[in-house]
Amino acid sequence: MLEVIEKILILQDRAYAPQTITRHIARTRIGCGADELCSLGLCVRVVGASTEPEPSPDGGATRDGGGSRDGGTRDGGNAADGGQTVDGGSTVDGGRHDDPGLRALADAKRNFPVPMEAFGELIDGCVADVRGTRYETFEDLHHYCRCVAGSIGRLSLGIFGTRHDQQEAARLADSLGVALQLTNILRDIREDHQNGRVYLPAEDLAKFDIDLDAPSASQFIRLMEFEAERARDWYAAGWQLLPMLDRRSAACTGAMAGIYRRLLEQIATQPAAVLDSRVSLSTGEKAMVAVRALAGRIR
Repeated sequence: MLEVIEKILILQDRAYAPQTITRHIARTRIGCGADELCSLGLCVRVVGASTEPEPSPDGGATRDGGGSRDGGTRDGGNAADGGQTVDGGSTVDGGRHDDPGLRALADAKRNFPVPMEAFGELIDGCVADVRGTRYETFEDLHHYCRCVAGSIGRLSLGIFGTRHDQQEAARLADSLGVALQLTNILRDIREDHQNGRVYLPAEDLAKFDIDLDAPSASQFIRLMEFEAERARDWYAAGWQLLPMLDRRSAACTGAMAGIYRRLLEQIATQPAAVLDSRVSLSTGEKAMVAVRALAGRIR
């Protein structure tokens, strides 16, 4: 995936060195840290997610207009070349490539309503990380969260599909992504600060008179309570996406989001703990949340 991102950067002719971005992603594990990978892997195993599309009512293999099993393309393009073509003969960037990652991406674009612009937003978010961008207001931070997490939600929605309003579902996927990223930010305050990155809005730090080099314990707790409540609001909005997904997709999404929601509550219970170590859930706790999601009991 890192190689694909690097190639997309080159194709989009962006003004920053792609090797710098991919090395940073690999080094800091932005968006794919060990905890995140463990949680996602657990969700997929428990839910039993499959790459096989769900059958439509008429017996076809499509999901909300997705691709068919016979290799035909949604837009009428020819898939005989093994998945290189998109929109009548071009690859992701309009040319042809032998790179398997780009061919897979082209196939996804052809067969699913994947919002390709979300890849650019994801890259922009990673660039902000590389540059150590800081955020004056929550509005600024919200834009960053949409780039690095909301984009993933919208891309996933393109694969999951929905029979409800697509724009509304995308908005809710964004909201859930923002909630997850806010939880990440609260969990990683100490680690990020040590690496020269501060994600909490400057206006919030000023409001609670916080100096991250030597934070007052009482003020820091107040700050964390404030930030946790804000994150809860984003979860409350994002949960509304689940009824818009099929059962399997809702279970997988609910498991991942449920694990992060529980992590948020653990942080809110002991906010000062994030200054000492990385707060995380046990494997048993994650499994319990995943099982509840499979049973449709995550809200």
